[in-house]
Amino acid sequence: MPVNVFFTFIFGLIFGWIVIKVTGAPLKLRGLILGCCSAGNLGNIFLIIIPALCKEKGSPFGAPDVCQTYGLAYSSLSLAIGAVFLWTGAYNIIRANSNVTEGDGSSPITQTKVLVSGGTRCADSEDNHSISSDRVDECALPLISNPTKTKVPLLERAKGIISSVSGAIDLSKLFAPSTIGVIVGFIIGGTPLIRNALIGDDAPLRVLRESGELIGGAAVPSVTLIMGGNLITGLRGTASVPPSVIAGVVLVRFVLLPLVGTALVKAAVRYGVIRPDPLYQFVLLLQYAVPPAMNIGQTSVGGIA
Repeated sequence: MPVNVFFTFIFGLIFGWIVIKVTGAPLKLRGLILGCCSAGNLGNIFLIIIPALCKEKGSPFGAPDVCQTYGLAYSSLSLAIGAVFLWTGAYNIIRANSNVTEGDGSSPITQTKVLVSGGTRCADSEDNHSISSDRVDECALPLISNPTKTKVPLLERAKGIISSVSGAIDLSKLFAPSTIGVIVGFIIGGTPLIRNALIGDDAPLRVLRESGELIGGAAVPSVTLIMGGNLITGLRGTASVPPSVIAGVVLVRFVLLPLVGTALVKAAVRYGVIRPDPLYQFVLLLQYAVPPAMNIGQTSVGGIA
């Protein structure tokens, strides 16, 4: 599944770049277009669709109880992996392009030079306050760095690399509440002592699990309603989005990516890369056909777009 999410991100970036080139989108919208095309809603929609399909009569995914158990596990894993790619990839792409304006990069490049005053001819010319263009070229020299190399310890180099990576990637955004919840769930499920105390009809702390299920069941539709309210406000900012850009993003998310995903998943099943589980294949295919609204909404709330 991580490889599949990685493919959705990479192909989304490629198609988003094509949309930018074809539509000639403004500079300030290019990061947003790449984010919309690459990062899909890999969390909340799965938590809504998968359990509903498992409860349908004649579902192709087997018994409803088993289907819902595995479906929630696949959805939680998709939520965690999608959050990692969202806050490390799409977030930084949108942040890097958020302050770009059309006039950036148009200013001429100047070169700093140092006048050498030690020479006799240059000193004489400076006294006369008249230097010809040829003499200026002779007296002006570019700044030269010190060729002396200092040996940096390995520990200091490692600290520098870590600090540069943490500066380029906002690690605090990586651990969103949804990601923390999935990590805690994996820890509880992977620890037999904690799992037996919380899960089961005879578990002494089953009231905590039941309370969490009630809160989670109400949180999913609440977040969906909030997303709908945010979509009404449209794109934040003064720039208007050309219709060609909107059509390009819709084409990428709902036509091109599903076609690519179908080809990749079918090829993986044919060559035995993934097991022939209908529910698992459906989750992999659904990752290519989800809208980007929730993910980009979270990024906009962070003050980027």
